[in-house]
Amino acid sequence: MKFTTVNLGRVLPRRHWLAIGLTGLFVATTLILLPVKEELDRRTYQYEVPLPEDNSENKAPAEYQWQMQSVQPGDSMAVFFQRQGLSPTILHALTKTEHGKELALVRPNDKIGFKLDAQGNLDTFRLERSLFEAYQFHQSEQGFSSEKFVATPDIVESFAQGSITSSLFEAGSASGLSDNLMMQLAGIFAWDVDFALDIREGDHFSFIYQEKYFQGKKIGDGDILVASFTNQGKTYNAIRYEDASGYVQYYTPKGDSMRKAFLRTPVDFARISSRFTTARYHPVLHKIRAHKGVDYAAARGTPIKASGDGKVIFAGRKGGYGNVVILQHGSRYTTLYGHMNGFKRGIHVGSRVSQGQVIGYVGSTGLASGPHLHYEFRVDGVHRDPLKVKLPNSQPIEASRKQEFIHYSEAMLSRLETQRSGNNFASQ
Repeated sequence: MKFTTVNLGRVLPRRHWLAIGLTGLFVATTLILLPVKEELDRRTYQYEVPLPEDNSENKAPAEYQWQMQSVQPGDSMAVFFQRQGLSPTILHALTKTEHGKELALVRPNDKIGFKLDAQGNLDTFRLERSLFEAYQFHQSEQGFSSEKFVATPDIVESFAQGSITSSLFEAGSASGLSDNLMMQLAGIFAWDVDFALDIREGDHFSFIYQEKYFQGKKIGDGDILVASFTNQGKTYNAIRYEDASGYVQYYTPKGDSMRKAFLRTPVDFARISSRFTTARYHPVLHKIRAHKGVDYAAARGTPIKASGDGKVIFAGRKGGYGNVVILQHGSRYTTLYGHMNGFKRGIHVGSRVSQGQVIGYVGSTGLASGPHLHYEFRVDGVHRDPLKVKLPNSQPIEASRKQEFIHYSEAMLSRLETQRSGNNFASQ
């Protein structure tokens, strides 16, 4: 198979061909940028773009050359000022400026820098949260003042598509697509496709997504804007839509939420080791008994996610289940997560959880022959097969915005189809 990708914001696309060996775990994609691999060395560098001050006209600050120091775990501002031979009184004065409270929130991997005058006194101090956020403190006759600078990356839209011969995650990694993108794609369709069970050779996908650039260098991927995924002959389409209030969600072309009330599977990319059945040979008890859930085999410590919004009604040890969490979802639904190695901090009876929130980690406590998650889904107290039960939908798009969304959806799907057709994707 062959794959390339193109940057929709470039006139001349760069082509990059990867040959995959006999291990066969890859996605055949078309049109992908040659990944930018350089690390940004921020020990010493000079800003080349304006960092506009909040609530003022966008003006480029004066160019500074800083010997930046990285904050390490356990470091404090007092330690840094002491190393520079500066009085604690000066640090106290900085904390009294408009943005002084930021100095108390210094965290590992922040960058700090000092600029001293000829007498060794502090002239300017700088705290950098990231490439896009910095605070600068200046000495003047009136004392110290502070400024905040904010920059935004350049956003470029790109297109990719591919055909799967193995798992989505492994194939995406082998083909050069970032883990972030593949996790996004899986997350969008997670309510309709079980990526541990449903994936088949020949399934295919395409999407338009954002790439982030800063000072001409790619620094990461942004959001997927529109995506199509065909699984076992059935095609699902999803459109990212943000309303006037800033709420973002993925919807079907008709305006129904891609998000269901429950995730289809609570463990990413795990393997099903035992299915829902009324007669199963128990590997520990060595006898036939009903298995009223689904077992997902995964490495010990793999995160377990809440399959839906809910409340913890049990968290503790429960017989053969070992360490278990039971969630209540509204009045009709409960889910159970068994054999956990441990619970996520903050998970206790009465606590509220959100869909996708990590609640614990895969283990082998209780009657378990190896590390796995035992997952049960109950409706009105009756066990149902998690792999087959029909999942209720979340709220569709607001009626007042329905027509606007339909037009937007049609335009985005048209763009996706144009890219697909123009690129003539075909597996070989």
